[in-house]
Order: sequence, then C-alpha cells, then structure tokens
Amino acid sequence: MNKAGHRVEKATFAGGCFWCMEAVFKETDGVVDVISGYTGGERADPTYGEVSSGKTGHLEAVHITFIPSKTDYEELLNKFWKQINPTDADGQFADRGSQYRTAIFFHNGEQKQLAERSRQEVSKMLGRPIVTQILPASEFYLAEEKHQDYHKKCPVRYRLYKKASGRESRLKKLWNDGLKGGLTPLQFEVTQRCSTEPPFDNEYWDNKREGIYVDVVSGEPLFSSKDKFDSGTGWPSFTRPLKKGSVVEREDRSHGSVRTEVRGRKADSHLGHVFDDGPKGKPRYCMNSAALRFIPKENLEKEGYGECLSLFEE
Repeated sequence: MNKAGHRVEKATFAGGCFWCMEAVFKETDGVVDVISGYTGGERADPTYGEVSSGKTGHLEAVHITFIPSKTDYEELLNKFWKQINPTDADGQFADRGSQYRTAIFFHNGEQKQLAERSRQEVSKMLGRPIVTQILPASEFYLAEEKHQDYHKKCPVRYRLYKKASGRESRLKKLWNDGLKGGLTPLQFEVTQRCSTEPPFDNEYWDNKREGIYVDVVSGEPLFSSKDKFDSGTGWPSFTRPLKKGSVVEREDRSHGSVRTEVRGRKADSHLGHVFDDGPKGKPRYCMNSAALRFIPKENLEKEGYGECLSLFEE
C-alpha cells in the first residue's frame, strides 16, 4: 500500500536510454513513481560510466511503481512496446551496445505470462521477429541523482538528445510500416489516421451471424454479436464492449464538434465513436468495420478465443 492507501505493484522495463523511458511513464495516469537505474548485470552498485562501457552486463532500465486499479500491467506493456524498436538486438536508435538492449523484467508469474502474450501480439502486428527479452526481475541499482528526472532538470538538452537520437521519427516509421504490411489501405486509414468508412458500404454493418468482433490490429476481443443492433446508421453498432476496459474513450473535438472517440486499448487503434442514443437508454458504440475482424462462433476455439464460447451457451 502507498500513503494514500492504494495497493501498488512494481514493473521494470529496459528500453534504451532511461531518460526517454522515464519521461514517458512519468506522464502515465496511475503511475506513482518512476526511477532510472541499472539491472540485469553481475556487478553490485555499478556507476553510469561502468554500465556505459558495456562490460558489466547491466541494462539501462526504469523501475515503476503503479496503482493497478488505475492502470494495469497490460496498459504499461502496451506503452512500453510503442516506445522501443523491439526488432533491434544491438541497442536502440542512436544508442548502441548491450547496455541499451530492450527487456521486460517480470516480478511474478502473472507478469511473465502477460509479457509473453504481448510479445506474440507485437510480433503479429509488426510482422517481424521480436528480440526483446523477458527475464526475471533482479537487483535494481539506482542511477546517479543527475539522471533522475533528467527531462525536467535539463529540458533543452533532453529535447535535443531525443531529436538527435532519431527515436521519435524512427518509431513512427517502424510502427507505420509494420502495420501497413498487415492491413489493407482502408484498415490503415481508419485505425491509424482516424478516417471513417462509408455507411452501408462496409463489411459488417448488416452482419447477423453469431460471434465476436476483435481489433483488426491486435486481435483483442472487443464486441459480441449478442450486443449488436441495427442502428439505421449503416455502421456496425453495439450497446457495450465485450469486456470492461477493452476500449478507451477519449474526447474528440475534430470536425467542429465534441464527440467521444473509442480506441482499442492494446493497439491504440481508432475504432469509431460512442453516443448516448442506443436502444432503451443504452450507449451506441458506432464502429468502423475496417477496424474490426469478425470471428464466427464456430471458429472461436480454433482461433484461440475458446473462452468466449460461454457467451453463446443457452
């Protein structure tokens, strides 16, 4: 428990330069603290100079304290993957050497299982092998004080470093190229550029078969045919998500109005919008078919969604 009485958990990630990783997770809702340091090596209390030599076996890493009721471990994993190039075995961006390798250090069996599953999902999304290791958490050594909150202490130098390292531009290209390779042009435009497909001229608006709808990018289960209804709009509409927390809702002020955008939690893909005019006072989750993949009831077991079969039992 922390001072406010919330149950807290730990997470440890290595993603290249710890300045950049610390800054990202510090801004995450539900994260209590993030510290930069070294882990995975053999020498006790290593210094920055020793780790930078690449001879101690340590990786630059961040140790995160978070409140699972506000942000769970899966959400932290999703954010972690989007900050790194998980296909690079020799470092990250301009930073080369074993000390800049990527890794997930799990603190318990559940974290290990979630990390392994998420690595498989990322490999499918990018269509490439993932080299990020999944390792048991070991001794974490605090980095020198000057490296803590570096993005706040030295904001100008931090911004210059981040730009010069090529992190942002190369991450954008990596994820865009990877997704383009696995999505149709329309799927890419909808999920990554927030486009909207034509009404009444899309794959699932009039689909009446039993089954579930998953995120076309990540494969995460999103909606069930049990909650689908004909809204008359020409897009597939549902009264609720399949699981609480499988989608993220955000304010959308584009196109001169205020709406609530719906995005997939794992892939952060644009799905559509939610409105308050569904049947019997329920919401209307108005989705793009191009953001979804339908899996009929008879194929659930074969495609790895056997746990969803209970939805269709009498």
